[in-house]
Amino acid sequence: MKRILDITLSIILIIVFAAPMVIIALAIKFTSKGPVLYRSQRIGRHNELFSMPKFRTMEIDTPAVATHLLTDPEKHLTGLGRLLRKFSLDELPQIYCILKGDMSFVGPRPALYNQNDLIAMRTQCGVHQLIPGLTGYAQINGRDEITIPEKVKLDEYYLENRSFILDIKILGSTALKVLRSEGIKLEG
Repeated sequence: MKRILDITLSIILIIVFAAPMVIIALAIKFTSKGPVLYRSQRIGRHNELFSMPKFRTMEIDTPAVATHLLTDPEKHLTGLGRLLRKFSLDELPQIYCILKGDMSFVGPRPALYNQNDLIAMRTQCGVHQLIPGLTGYAQINGRDEITIPEKVKLDEYYLENRSFILDIKILGSTALKVLRSEGIKLEG
């Protein structure tokens, strides 16, 4: 049921957001040097690597580490990048990953390949069995403002309590938080 919903919703969203994504891509191309998309190696289900695209929000010479590990992340953001992150528009290309099956709409956010502490903690409690999501229980309960152990506890709660109703609640809460820019660090 969840996979059918992921496929159906991703096709609908690709159609709905096709024009805005073209506009965003052109805006990135004309306002900064480098590619339109940034692809990062992420950890998927069963700790397998996959390539996750995002609209590029950082300058091309930014180190490939989690944003919170940068000394001054603000200085690496492009002018358009700040706006894209504020409204999570940089995440739109991930709809392709959902259609492909590397991601789901709801699940734990995929870790970067080098976030060894997060990967180990998720593996220890079985969260690595889940398909990562565009949004998740941790996103609606703090997003960028909570620690890794707190994220893992929330991911584990989702693992143990996942259901269609919980997914709908997470999607609805995510939409509200994105519109309000809650729990988002613009620099990270």
